[in-house]
Amino acid sequence: MKLYFIILICALTLASGIELESLLSPFSDEYIKLVNQNAGTWKAGRNFHKKTSMKAIKNLLGVLPNSKLFLPSKLVHDIGEEFEFPKNFDAREAWPHCPTIREVRDQGSCGSCWAISSVEVMSDRTCIHSEGKKNFHYSTEDLMTCCYTCGNGCFGGLPGVAFDYWVNKGLVSGGLYNSSQGCSPYEIPPCEHHIDGDRPKCSDEMNTPECRRECESNYNIPYEKDLHFGKTSYSVQKEKMIMYELIKNGPVDAAFTVYKDFLTYKSGVYRHRTGSALGGHAIRIIGYGEEDDVPYWLCANSWNTDWGDNGLFKILRGQNECGIEDEIVAGIPKLD
Repeated sequence: MKLYFIILICALTLASGIELESLLSPFSDEYIKLVNQNAGTWKAGRNFHKKTSMKAIKNLLGVLPNSKLFLPSKLVHDIGEEFEFPKNFDAREAWPHCPTIREVRDQGSCGSCWAISSVEVMSDRTCIHSEGKKNFHYSTEDLMTCCYTCGNGCFGGLPGVAFDYWVNKGLVSGGLYNSSQGCSPYEIPPCEHHIDGDRPKCSDEMNTPECRRECESNYNIPYEKDLHFGKTSYSVQKEKMIMYELIKNGPVDAAFTVYKDFLTYKSGVYRHRTGSALGGHAIRIIGYGEEDDVPYWLCANSWNTDWGDNGLFKILRGQNECGIEDEIVAGIPKLD
C-alpha cells in the first residue's frame, strides 16, 4: 500500500509540475529519505513524532517578523592583523568553569526561543566576565512575561530588544521548569516534541504566564534586590567579527529562518536544501569550526537534548545561511 501511495504521488507530481517534497509531511519517513538524497554535508533523521502538527512546530518559532529592525547598535571590533583565529573554537572548552554554556533547554509548547537564547547568553557571559565568580542563572520567565516591549511572550519576541531591556530594566534569577531555583523559574513544562516518553505531550498552543514581579516564597531575596543588569547591548555582523566576538566575550544570540528540512537535522553541517520557510527562530551560537573542510557555526537549540545532535546543530558559516549572520546580538554584563 505504501509503495502504491509513493508511485501515485510521483505520478501526480510529474503531471502537475509540483515538487514531491511539498506533498510530503516533514515527519514522514519518505520525506526524511528525500532530504538525505539531497542534504550533502549533513544527515537527516527522525526528530519529531509522526503525528506532530505543523501548528505546534510554527509555535516554537518565536522570532517576530522584521526583527532586524530592532537590533541594538552595531559593534565593530578592531581586529589587528597579528590576531590569529583558531581553526576551531568551543566556548564549553574555553570556559569549562561556566556550567550554563553546556545547558540545552526545552521551551515546551511556547514560542519563547527569543527569551531563552537571550538569557542563556546573559548567564554565560556573567560567568565568563566575572571569571567564574558569579554564576547567575537569568530568568527566562521574567524576560518572557514582563518585557512588554520585547514582544508577545509565548507568541514571539525580539532578541535585540531583550538585550536592551537587560541593560535598562534588569532581570532576576530563575532556573528551569520545576527546579525551584532562583527568584522566578520557568513555568512552561518540557514536553515530548520528539518521541513517546515520560514528558507530557506537546500542545499546539501555550498561553503566556502572567508577569509577577515577586520571587518564589522559598527564595529569600526580594525581587528588586535580585535584579541584575547588562552594561552594554549591541549587534555584530560579518563572519570574522562574529568569530572574534565569540572568542573575546563568549556565546552570542542569533536569529535565523527555519525551513522545513531543518526539522530533520541529525548531524553534519546544515545547509538548506529543500522545503519552504516556516518562521524565525532564535538560538545560541557557542562556537565555530570546520568539518570535512566545511566551515560551520556550532549552535545550541532549545528543543531538548533528543532533538538534532544532543540538542546542538552545526550550520554553514560565512555565507549567511538562512540569515544566521544577519541578527547576532550580545552584550556585556554589569558586574559591580
